[in-house]
Amino acid sequence: MSKIREVAERMWSGETAAAEAHPVHARYPEGDEILDGVLFYKGLATANTIDTGDGLVMLDTGAINDAKPLHDAVRAWRADAPLAAAVFSHHHVDHIFGVGAFEEEAEERRWPRPVVYGHEGLGPNFDRYKKTQGWNAAINIRQFALPIERFRWFNEYRYPDVTYGERMTFRRGALTFELHHGRGETDDATWTWVPERRLLFPGDLFIWAAPNAGNPQKVQRFAGEWAAALREMASLDADALLPGHGMPIFGADRVRIALTDTADLLDTLESQTLALMNAGATLDRVLHEVQMPQHLLGKPYLRPIYDHPQFILRNIWRLYGGWYDGEPDNLLPAPRAEQAREWVTLAGGLDRVLGRAAALAAEGNARLACHLVEFAVIAEPGSAEAHRTRATIYAARAQDEESSMSRNILNHAALASARGKRDLAGAYEGG
Repeated sequence: MSKIREVAERMWSGETAAAEAHPVHARYPEGDEILDGVLFYKGLATANTIDTGDGLVMLDTGAINDAKPLHDAVRAWRADAPLAAAVFSHHHVDHIFGVGAFEEEAEERRWPRPVVYGHEGLGPNFDRYKKTQGWNAAINIRQFALPIERFRWFNEYRYPDVTYGERMTFRRGALTFELHHGRGETDDATWTWVPERRLLFPGDLFIWAAPNAGNPQKVQRFAGEWAAALREMASLDADALLPGHGMPIFGADRVRIALTDTADLLDTLESQTLALMNAGATLDRVLHEVQMPQHLLGKPYLRPIYDHPQFILRNIWRLYGGWYDGEPDNLLPAPRAEQAREWVTLAGGLDRVLGRAAALAAEGNARLACHLVEFAVIAEPGSAEAHRTRATIYAARAQDEESSMSRNILNHAALASARGKRDLAGAYEGG
């Protein structure tokens, strides 16, 4: 049994926590032949290479720092087989940067350039990235705890050669590659089915964690359509699933269970949210009245180790209800700094607010403490004591978060206050 298959088996049983092989925590970059003619590479995201007998086809191609080790792994496995084609499952930068090394090689060895396939929405999303370079740098610094002084967002992308709308098929060697569009984490998602080998490549529609269907700093996600795509994939009875993140799943029964459980999670969150919206509930009620399906969130492949289920509720609300949260005072609000100063004054001054925030945190109510200390810092951005209290409270709250996305954003707030600011990646009012 290959190393990857051993880890995958332990993860399925729960013996090894998914977080240990999650992209934020661990990597297996050397490449591993998990099936005959199939090389699995797990960097920040997975990249899977199939030997078709007439060239290689790669399903996702890794992040920029995976480009060389991925190329090395493929060449150690198949030294003289050209990369004939690659499929980008979506536009996120951890999936699209591995083709360049193979293109350089093709030019040197006078091979045809690899053909890149993807959904027609890839190009517009790359264009959007170029328009929002500063924004994407800031949000990824917070989300992934990246080095503030050195990190820059990307401004060059490999656009696909062949695009499609809903479905397309191409053949290479003895194999058929069926590309299917399904909106989920992105609006340009592609999942790929190879019927001759009964292999399923869902991209980030399955990531060995609760679906990344919320993400507070990113564009719209599509929970209901995501669930529908998962159910379509489950109906295929694939023998193996090679996900966008995390380890492969082997066996038709396991693949079907993993996909349907993930669909059930998304469906119940969407149906509960819509029921409350249709009853006239505000976003606040949705966030605190939807019942989280713990029997699903406790599965080894659905732990909320990256996104947070409450973020998913917000994205469902945004999709169906827009940005207005149902609170009339938030429709045309006073500046947040003005609100903060008024509340701090009504509370009896900064010292009383900071004292109450510290007491709440000590009682275990860090959630409420964060609201108080945030208003304190906004009202008095130059207060060293307010920043010290804020740093302590946010750091403590971050430790209790299983979601790495939540944890990193909260820790970023703590780090910012340790430097006397509300935020280090953006221009926040109040420092």
